[in-house]
Amino acid sequence: MSSRISTGNIGLDAILKGGLPKNRLYLVEGSPGAGKTTFALEFLLEGVRRGERCLYITLSETEEELHAVADSHGWDLAGIDMFELASAEEVLGSSRDQSVLYSWEVELGETVRLIENEVERINPRRVVFDSLSEMRLLAQDSLRYRRQVLALKQYFTGRDATVLLVDDLSTSASGRDNHLHSLCHGVVTLERLTLEFGPARRRMQVQKMRGVSFVGGYHDLVINTGGIEIFPRLIASDHQGTIAEGLVSSGLTELDTMFGGGPMRGTCTLVTGPAGTGKTSIAMQFAAAACRRGEAATVYQFDERVATLLSRGSTSQGGLQELVDSGCLAVRQINPAELSPGEFAVMVRKEVEQRGVRVIVIDSLNGYLASMSQEQQLVLQMHELLSYLNKHGVVTFLINPQHGLVGSMATSLNISYVADAVVLIRFFEAGGRIRKAISLLKNRGGAHEDAIRELRIDKHGLRIGDPLTHFRGVLTGTPEYLGPTDTLMDDRSAS
Repeated sequence: MSSRISTGNIGLDAILKGGLPKNRLYLVEGSPGAGKTTFALEFLLEGVRRGERCLYITLSETEEELHAVADSHGWDLAGIDMFELASAEEVLGSSRDQSVLYSWEVELGETVRLIENEVERINPRRVVFDSLSEMRLLAQDSLRYRRQVLALKQYFTGRDATVLLVDDLSTSASGRDNHLHSLCHGVVTLERLTLEFGPARRRMQVQKMRGVSFVGGYHDLVINTGGIEIFPRLIASDHQGTIAEGLVSSGLTELDTMFGGGPMRGTCTLVTGPAGTGKTSIAMQFAAAACRRGEAATVYQFDERVATLLSRGSTSQGGLQELVDSGCLAVRQINPAELSPGEFAVMVRKEVEQRGVRVIVIDSLNGYLASMSQEQQLVLQMHELLSYLNKHGVVTFLINPQHGLVGSMATSLNISYVADAVVLIRFFEAGGRIRKAISLLKNRGGAHEDAIRELRIDKHGLRIGDPLTHFRGVLTGTPEYLGPTDTLMDDRSAS
């Protein structure tokens, strides 16, 4: 097997499990704006860092335009040789109009000859050819074009050079050129997707790579100042975690009793109910308890502002701000319109692998859904993410708002099957007052309580009462309590 070279992109090297086999011809294709030029410059700059001679052959963009792209990322292209063929006059001179041959025949042949002369003069180890669309236009005929690409491949064979051919697909009537795919050793496709709302999304995939095992499928990417960041698709089976055992306490005796001692490590708990029932407060109770045990916790806030959460957030053991200040609790504000699912998965991985996080709260699934284009993608990617967290012994809490305030058990997404435990919170009516009831619908970790308890939240934090009976219509979504009111809880004094 031939040795590998780095592409200059950490994410792509991970997808390729080590980089590109060197001294081969590769195709980088994508529509305009997908990031091909930035990708190509990263590849050459990596060669410069390794002391290799690099050549950028441009038939479409001028050298000035390439330097403008580099400047936007803070790059210096001084170590890259540029060979610009932006006009036919540079190839043929002013006599091109007097030729008895068709101009495209002369232009193509002379263009290729000048490119070969430049390659022989510089003898580069890395070459970028940008772009094949201009060669298609010069060739006019598809057969002549393909023969010329094959000739380029044969020319670079044995020259100890790794070549990237860039294709913007703009002159190909049928989209991708399957014949071109067969000629190249590997094909990397970059895509730019325009959503109905928010910024454009970008993704990539390795369509083929001869003799190399790689991570297939689509991988999200973003172009930031400094280059392209690719987020390899999360595959839980590729990550070996540490099997963790034991139960996780909330610090609240009644809540732990409902779980039979608490959720097991490496499990996922879905907290579901209408807006305003206290779903986030339940999850934050577990996060705060983890911090007080000396374990790190992270909250991903999709809906509520962080400042609002911290200002109102209190648990039975105190406020949240002091936990954030200590560095034990991290609250990450997420804008679903700006975030791709792959980027979110990488964020979670960093928290687990770098901070050693043991409790994660995702608030809420509706916000996470907003960052996805299709519900099926959400379910599959969430399943992989939860499997990864379970392998690392992380306790995960998913906040799942239900539609409406009262009278409905429906949710926006059927994801309860991926959860190991499901906590249901409902409003109920008793004595002319609206109260909250909490129960545990399932717990794969072991036996759990099947009773319904009252839940109250005040400025001192959470309280959970004794098991209640005499309920009617629990499964309708608006249960009514018919028992004695003296068993229900009142607000604690403000002191």
